[in-house]
Amino acid sequence: MSWLEVVILGLVQGLTEFLPVSSSGHLRIVSGLFFGNDPGAAFTAVSQLGTELAVLIYFAKDIWGLIATWVRGFRDPEVRATPEYRMAWLVIIGTIPIGVLGVLFQNSIETVARNLWLIATTLIVFGVLLGLAERYGKQERPVEELTVMDGIVLGFAQALALIPGVSRSGGTITAGLFIGLTRPAAVRYSFLLAIPAVVSAGVFQLKDVTAGDTTVPQMVVATVIAFVVGYAVIAWLLKFVERNSVYVFVAYRIALGTALLAALSIGAISAT
Repeated sequence: MSWLEVVILGLVQGLTEFLPVSSSGHLRIVSGLFFGNDPGAAFTAVSQLGTELAVLIYFAKDIWGLIATWVRGFRDPEVRATPEYRMAWLVIIGTIPIGVLGVLFQNSIETVARNLWLIATTLIVFGVLLGLAERYGKQERPVEELTVMDGIVLGFAQALALIPGVSRSGGTITAGLFIGLTRPAAVRYSFLLAIPAVVSAGVFQLKDVTAGDTTVPQMVVATVIAFVVGYAVIAWLLKFVERNSVYVFVAYRIALGTALLAALSIGAISAT
């Protein structure tokens, strides 16, 4: 992998990880279109460590509060009635689906799921679903009103992102809007829910990332770039969703998916 590709893919990862447009899909598309290859699932997973570090730093106070409350809850019954204790368990519960399905379907995720025909289709289909969620979701419930069933539903929605093109944040935001969460609540929970899943996946894939032609220094640079850009995107997105709908992302997903289908149809880019 060239250094130019490393820098560009690091930028793409940072820009798209938190937006409901699929960072893994973008990494696959950009690499295939401009560099004629697939960076691989391992590169995607490890570079996401940079963006998740951005989440850990940005939400450090919230995350520490959830962890501390969760630990205190084992010995203090009164703590178990707090919203923070419930939220900590909802993050744990919501992480289980993607962990189990990620292990069960690891081979398919790293091979057939990275086909660009599939990615183009999921970009369009889940873009439409995001638009429907924005249009018909009541958007009344704050994140404090999440239930255990909501956590399970959102966990399976996140697990859909194992297929590049779906988008982890897109899946959880779409599901969140459908169950009545406000946009800021859906986005905030999406950030928190991603932490254990993405960090675990990145650490698990560390051993495989240099199996191809990516060196350790290149992987470090890509991850650092993803962290810096990702941190800026978090702050922007949280402010954006407070005042704006997600229709711009819907339109972008459909346009990109349609353009990718056209490029594949005329042989401008290889599907594998």
